[in-house]
Amino acid sequence: MIVAEFEVWHSRPVAPTRRVAITGGKLPIDPAPGYGGLLLAGIVAAYSKDLDEETHDDLVGLMAKVVSGAKIPQPQLRHRFQVDRVGLSSSKHRLLVRDGELVLSLEPDCPPAPQVLAAVYRTGQFEPSQRRSIMTLVSSATRWRHGNVAGLIPWLTGDRVGDQLGEIIVDPKRWACDVFGFESDPANHREVQRRFRALLRDAHPDHGGESEHAAAQIMRLNEARRILLAKGA
Repeated sequence: MIVAEFEVWHSRPVAPTRRVAITGGKLPIDPAPGYGGLLLAGIVAAYSKDLDEETHDDLVGLMAKVVSGAKIPQPQLRHRFQVDRVGLSSSKHRLLVRDGELVLSLEPDCPPAPQVLAAVYRTGQFEPSQRRSIMTLVSSATRWRHGNVAGLIPWLTGDRVGDQLGEIIVDPKRWACDVFGFESDPANHREVQRRFRALLRDAHPDHGGESEHAAAQIMRLNEARRILLAKGA
């Protein structure tokens, strides 16, 4: 069963001008990040590892602009974003439920940059609160470096046992607790703030954090804190 689907339109490899376009797709995100957010993050994880270092750094900067709602100058990652799909090839990506497990079905042998760009641009089209939650997962996905996507979904969701994926995806609070390393709900907001400050300090390059991942990790920590401090959490 298909639970999420996204189609990316992009230039053919031989085209002189690199272009990318998107359609809405089937991307359920309620509550965020949902199956749709997981598929977008899966696309970024699977294809961003094939980007060169400079392009990868540009991607991190682009995500920060998109999540803030800023106007995005073109081109980005050497591709121009457009609405018109005439003359473009398409790559279709799906998230399936198969025998009770979530499975990523990604288009093989397609250029990586437009797939990643499309996922980031589509994330930017959601409402601000949803956008932040999904972009947190998407930014985390840029750290995936394994070739096989079989273990990608448990890695993205923080699932350690691999058999409760559906529950984890629709439970942002559980995801946030995992980001902060809480085995159960934190006792109070003060505990959340204390853990946030400690993890933020560890993530900062001045304190030994990896500079290339600092922005994504800080974004992830901020979103987890927002979830845990939300009224009724």
